[in-house]
Amino acid sequence: MKNKYNNELAVCGFAAVKKLEKNHPEKITRLYFTEEKAPLFGGLCKKLSQKKCPYNKVMNEDLEKLCGSVHHQGVVAMIESPQIEQIDSDIVDSWVKNKENAVLLDRIGNANNFGAIVRSAAFFGIKNIIIPLDESQSSITTSSYRVAEGGMEYVNIYSVRSTARLLDVLKGKMIRVGTSLEAKKSVNELNKITAILQYRINEFHMQNGVQLLKPETLTIEADVVIGNNVVIYPFNELKGETVIGDNVTLYSTNSISNSIIFEGTTVEHSTICDSVIKENCKILSYSNIYNNSLVNAGKTVASTVVAHKEIK
Repeated sequence: MKNKYNNELAVCGFAAVKKLEKNHPEKITRLYFTEEKAPLFGGLCKKLSQKKCPYNKVMNEDLEKLCGSVHHQGVVAMIESPQIEQIDSDIVDSWVKNKENAVLLDRIGNANNFGAIVRSAAFFGIKNIIIPLDESQSSITTSSYRVAEGGMEYVNIYSVRSTARLLDVLKGKMIRVGTSLEAKKSVNELNKITAILQYRINEFHMQNGVQLLKPETLTIEADVVIGNNVVIYPFNELKGETVIGDNVTLYSTNSISNSIIFEGTTVEHSTICDSVIKENCKILSYSNIYNNSLVNAGKTVASTVVAHKEIK
């Protein structure tokens, strides 16, 4: 959602704002969050304070007004509206020189679909996306930013007046691969796509300082957010909108889905689902924590089942 008066764009969604914080915190001019999410943005608030940029704890309905959506996930960051650069021959020549890939879109009108494409491109290491200057083409919006789940921070988006002319320019310079209803080969032949995507996800986290031991044994889904100085041992599964805080250690054989693990916590051989584990906890072997449970800071959970319960 754009603010017409301040030329701002609202970025909402936990993963999108976290990736924005990690890669381009200087873009953020204002920050708003719920009380539940406040502990997860302490570091960013310090940075904003140094720049004398405001941040506030607000109610859910306030976030809905800011971003125009109920899907804010408890946080909204305001940035200056991104300006999309028009592609030229120098840009194309730099792609050829650096052997970079690019995705050319043709009138993808739905903002959510555009965001999903950006997210996929980022995970596959494709840095460049080209969109036509056409009213039917979606652009960088609050919705596309949220669905991209941080992918916007890893791609360059360019505009072009004529896709047909661009394809002619690229002829003989870059290999062109496209989709067509008349194609002779099916995308089902790409049977290694899941393994490739997981490799890209693992590579992304390792480049950002996460220590993955035997990454080939891990399952880390695209929506998972992992903090700094995290160590993950073999045979862990991290799924859904899981958030792993700084300095967390996940020993072997855990299954964690749609949960928040705060900083300094250790987890070993356990299952955590739809729950929150506060900072500096110890979750020992064969613990099962699920159904909106909360483990308060500094607590130890040992070989027990916790369902819809708060451990104080």
